[in-house]
Amino acid sequence: MTVDELITELKHKIRAKLPPDVTISDVDFEGPELVIYTEEPKKFADNGDLIKGLAKELRKRLVVRPDPKVLVQGEEAIAAISKIVPAESGISNHYFDVDTGEVVIEAEKPGLVIGRHGETLREITKEIGWTPKVVRTPPMKSTTVNNIRQFMRANKDERKTILKTIGRKIHRDITSKDKWVRLTTLGACREVGRSCFLLSTPETRILIDCGVSVSNDDNGTPYLYVPEVQPINQIDAVVLTHAHLDHIGLVPLLFKYGYEGPVYCTPPTRDLMALLQLDYIDVAAKEGRKAPYESVMIREVLKHTITLNYGDVTDIGPDMKLTLHNAGHILGSSIAHFHVGDGLYNIAFTGDFKFEKTRLFDPAETDFPRIETLVMEATYGGSRDMQPSRKDAERHITQIAKETLEIGGSVIIPTFAVGRSQEVMIVLEEAIRKGLIPDVPVYLDGMISEATAIHTTHPEYLNNELRNQIFHKGMNPFLSKCFIQVDSKEKRMKIINDREPCIVLATSGMMNGGPVMEYVKAFGPEEKFTLVFVGYQAEGTLGRRIQKGWKELPVSAGGGRTETIKINLRIETVDGFSGHSDRGQLMEYVRRMRPRAEHILTQHGDDKNCMDLASSIYRKYKIETRAPMNLETIRLA
Repeated sequence: MTVDELITELKHKIRAKLPPDVTISDVDFEGPELVIYTEEPKKFADNGDLIKGLAKELRKRLVVRPDPKVLVQGEEAIAAISKIVPAESGISNHYFDVDTGEVVIEAEKPGLVIGRHGETLREITKEIGWTPKVVRTPPMKSTTVNNIRQFMRANKDERKTILKTIGRKIHRDITSKDKWVRLTTLGACREVGRSCFLLSTPETRILIDCGVSVSNDDNGTPYLYVPEVQPINQIDAVVLTHAHLDHIGLVPLLFKYGYEGPVYCTPPTRDLMALLQLDYIDVAAKEGRKAPYESVMIREVLKHTITLNYGDVTDIGPDMKLTLHNAGHILGSSIAHFHVGDGLYNIAFTGDFKFEKTRLFDPAETDFPRIETLVMEATYGGSRDMQPSRKDAERHITQIAKETLEIGGSVIIPTFAVGRSQEVMIVLEEAIRKGLIPDVPVYLDGMISEATAIHTTHPEYLNNELRNQIFHKGMNPFLSKCFIQVDSKEKRMKIINDREPCIVLATSGMMNGGPVMEYVKAFGPEEKFTLVFVGYQAEGTLGRRIQKGWKELPVSAGGGRTETIKINLRIETVDGFSGHSDRGQLMEYVRRMRPRAEHILTQHGDDKNCMDLASSIYRKYKIETRAPMNLETIRLA
């Protein structure tokens, strides 16, 4: 059956299931969704069970959109919304998308726009025809999010064409009689960095992550040239677990070399991905290196990105369904679960995950409908890789800051812009507010402020306690007056020259570039200053060398020159803030999985840790385990 024949059949089925007085004008696939257009959106709005019943019957993700001819336009629609929605909801903006028939309503109190059981939303649809979608007005404005939204609106026609092409490819007929599932390892096996896997069936090829090893110039790219991956334009989809560069850094390169398919991830991952990829290009230019792609390719990624919320079951190929689950690592991080065939096989990729509740996130999801194979990280998989509790880590960093500030020194914390920065910010804000450390400025240098703004744009991905604190108790720790953004070189030099006690959070987290280097160059010789590591320092990075006790470090001075910086300041490592699970949490995660996987593959750890974790899981739980090397192809079914 061709896709056109399938659409015709679906139209007949839909019309047969609808009441006689409800009509549809068109049906088509757009990405993974089956879109129903109607001139009577009010009747669909009146019957909330209608769509649920159709979706269950057809086993498709359904979206009902009003035919453009029935939509109330412009100012008249806004006036109608204002009459229906209580003024105290704090509506700050409206965005109308004619192609989707959606009106995005930004409001300070989304609950008042939604109404009890969605009553207000249905009232809006009845009155103006548009399908309302409500988002919270971010407490902090994000330039990245605003730019992405504007870009998507400006390119909506091209995006609609892309989605229709993707939709027809997803819902094509299965042609092969063979049934098998294979996994090819293209990066991150027995190493940290350049995460990349290819999941294949006779019908479908899915790439999971496509990262770069930022600390390894020689082997920084996944093995994308191998026969299993080529030709790149025949890959059906790219699925991203989260937005760190070692998982998403080379996605634009795929589009540079001919990929034209979809990129699936959560909404926060899309926004953070664009931020970090643009910064990757910028850092390369500043260091005199050639970036592997240009910003135009990042825009191409955005046009092809399809965002999914946790728990959405989505067709991404004729024999493949994807569901994303919370991984607890960074904002929007996901465990990607694939259901292959009609019950043939289930495999999940943890990406990076945290099996512990943190200041920002709930612990990683452990429950799945079915699972045969789990591909899990082993960053801290060694037998001695135990981290202190989060509370102990918070006490530790508070004590270090107190001791340093009281003798007139400053604290420098190299950190990634996403994840650890926000965790540490919340702890420092509370310590200052409660008088546990002196009330000094906390400077945020690099992309930390922008990444924090993206966190406030997606509060539904934070844990309940933090959401409640921000939106119901009126206490947003990210907006504290103690935080000061360093948005110019002049401001950075003033902090360095003044030598006033302060705390500096600066990127990059492994000290392989970024503004943190300016502070270390200036404060390195000072014994009363403290450098605090709160995240993983990969082998070969400047951060790892300092942890090992190096007192003199050669660093780039630009123009091909190097200079030596002296390290006399106090060096501390505060374990427990990591977004990765430690050995105990990794083992506990396997124990708590429901159902328990039949096979486990360990990756994203050095050779020793991958092997150690695999053998320990086998010994304790009698689960078949393996620590594959890069470039292996494993038949799963």
